Amino acid sequence: MKKHWYDYLWIVSLTYLILGFVNILFAWLGLLCFFIPLIISIVNGSKGYCSRYCGRGQLFALAGGRFGLSRKKDIPRWMKSKAFRYGFLIFFFAMFFQMLWNTYLVFAGVQDLRQVVTLLWTFRLPWRWAYHGTAVPAGAVQFAFGFYSVMLTSTVLGLITMLLFKPRSWCVYCPMGTMTQLICRVRNASKQKKG
Repeated sequence: MKKHWYDYLWIVSLTYLILGFVNILFAWLGLLCFFIPLIISIVNGSKGYCSRYCGRGQLFALAGGRFGLSRKKDIPRWMKSKAFRYGFLIFFFAMFFQMLWNTYLVFAGVQDLRQVVTLLWTFRLPWRWAYHGTAVPAGAVQFAFGFYSVMLTSTVLGLITMLLFKPRSWCVYCPMGTMTQLICRVRNASKQKKG
């Protein structure tokens, strides 16, 4: 099977995680992983990003498949259910908006910059080595810490799911995948009404 350029996007995902470990300001690059899937689903009405361009999904497929780090078991039925997937999406949004709120508080001068990455929304990991002060406003730096927390947490959840089940099991309940699926449904339903 011929390889395409997008088959190597797992390198981008891995590089992102490493760069955020070295300098937290690289966390801003993660917004590409946030907006590109949304744009593709709005413009094309498809989940093309998930099936073709998602570097994180490729990383899990590589680690779990080629390197055999997955048990290759079916994901439990409850994790595939709409209730779990939409509940997880709502929970993820709540955590995302809390991160945005903390960013606002730092921008407003109400709260000091917290050089902490929160893993799994619970464990606070000091991340001071990744930021040494710049001309970037403290609020923008706070956003980077928060966004990297979101990206690292989702990667860790994906790795755990990969280890326990099939390599790309994270994709079943990934909040971005659920969101793009909703966008595609709404877009295609509105197209059918017009047609």
